[in-house]
Amino acid sequence: MPSFDIVSEINMEEVRNATENASRELSTRFDFRGIEASFEYKDKTVLMTAEAEFQLQQMESMFRGACAKRGVDTSSMDVKPYDAHGRTYRQSIGFKEGIEQAVAKKIVKLIKDNKMKVQASIQGDELRVTGKKRDDLQQVIALVKGADLGQPFQYKNFRD
Repeated sequence: MPSFDIVSEINMEEVRNATENASRELSTRFDFRGIEASFEYKDKTVLMTAEAEFQLQQMESMFRGACAKRGVDTSSMDVKPYDAHGRTYRQSIGFKEGIEQAVAKKIVKLIKDNKMKVQASIQGDELRVTGKKRDDLQQVIALVKGADLGQPFQYKNFRD
């Protein structure tokens, strides 16, 4: 029986490269001259530090652009609220990896509501979809791509 897996993965090496690119852009920007602002990549999160809140917003926009250039889907970014420590403001950005249980249940419900002739099973942080026909599986891929579920998905291990 044909099957495939729905996964949500982020290439963290590209995130690190995007952080370095944004840091280089930060050093060349005229509006950030003489201001202590930085990007730091550590433990799959990016920490932004600046002297004001509006600078953090500009830095986030800069980082989103760098991620887009590196091919990282920005819908997987989990931007935490900023916190102020004296004269410095900090904000961390995490990345959603894996499919959470609630999102996986939404996908299974979406497939069942559309009366597709496939079986979807949750396997940890992945979702396996099996069916009798390849066309049914391709319809499921199109359905999940069209649904706005708040994070990017990849489709792997397509087997006949």
